[in-house]
Amino acid sequence: MAAGPITQIADVVVPEIFTPYTQQLTEDKARLIQAGAVARDAELDRLLAGGGLTFDAPSFKDLDNDEERVSTDSVPSRYTAGVADPDPKKIGTATEVAVRLSRNNSWSSADLVAVLAGADPMAAIADRISYYWTRRLQAAFIATVKGLFADNDAAPTGTEHTAGDMTHDISGASYSAGVTDFSAEAFLDAALTMGDSQDGLKMVMVHSVVYNRMQKNNLIDFIPDARGEIMIPTFLGREVIVDDNVPFSSGVYQTWLFGPGALRLGVGSPKVPTELERLAGAGNGGGAETLYNRVEWSLHPVGNKYAGTPPNGGPSNAATANNLADAGSWQRVFPERKMIKIARLITREA
Repeated sequence: MAAGPITQIADVVVPEIFTPYTQQLTEDKARLIQAGAVARDAELDRLLAGGGLTFDAPSFKDLDNDEERVSTDSVPSRYTAGVADPDPKKIGTATEVAVRLSRNNSWSSADLVAVLAGADPMAAIADRISYYWTRRLQAAFIATVKGLFADNDAAPTGTEHTAGDMTHDISGASYSAGVTDFSAEAFLDAALTMGDSQDGLKMVMVHSVVYNRMQKNNLIDFIPDARGEIMIPTFLGREVIVDDNVPFSSGVYQTWLFGPGALRLGVGSPKVPTELERLAGAGNGGGAETLYNRVEWSLHPVGNKYAGTPPNGGPSNAATANNLADAGSWQRVFPERKMIKIARLITREA
């Protein structure tokens, strides 16, 4: 029996439809976006549509909490010699700096044809690629937060921050049950680094080992999502996101707490977001197709500035100079610690 016709990528992928569809699926599947830790930002979208590797975002600081004056009926100095006018205060400014992330990858038809048995081949391809970009967006998020904590752990330049003011560390030198491992008390102490703004931390990101500890201690509740299809784990009313890419080493684990919109996400459009390439000579003349997909992101931690020198494609996720996970790539610009809606608990687990 003769083989039937082969469905090729070019037969089902229409770039003008495929690109926004994949982007939408990526955001729908990103727990960090759905939970609110990352918020879409129209202004970052607009900046990505223009040129430049970094983008300045100036803002006004809050008014200082200076003691107010007591009003009197004294005559101002313009009428009475020797009576000084009160000195007016001024408002300060801060400039956040976001950075462009230009990323891409490609896939051959041999990898993708296997999923083309469904009723909608293009949807199957888009679904597979969107899961990839969802994981990569989360990887960029984790790298960025690593960089923020690395900067916070270091001695500050001037008065930008107090070293370690975002972290509560109970890991100790060795494991001690009920002392160094995760507990509700330790979690609340980490939240307390936000002072009276601690209730603004609405989600927690943990390694599966820490999540296991939370379950053993009966600390996890489950609530249904809006459609009643998925049971979402929560802890003290906060959504729990489990990801084994949260940093850990030699039994020491980090747990991250976030408030809504702790990071802002801009999505731009590369010149050619989706591209198909036909290689007639590949496979000893049998031919092959390759699908290229490109993204433009800006993932910005609120209250900070990118302080590195980005390469032309933007920083990678690495912990090396000018890249996202490096301490030297970030600097706090907001004046108060509680304005940075991120905190960290470090524990040692058995």
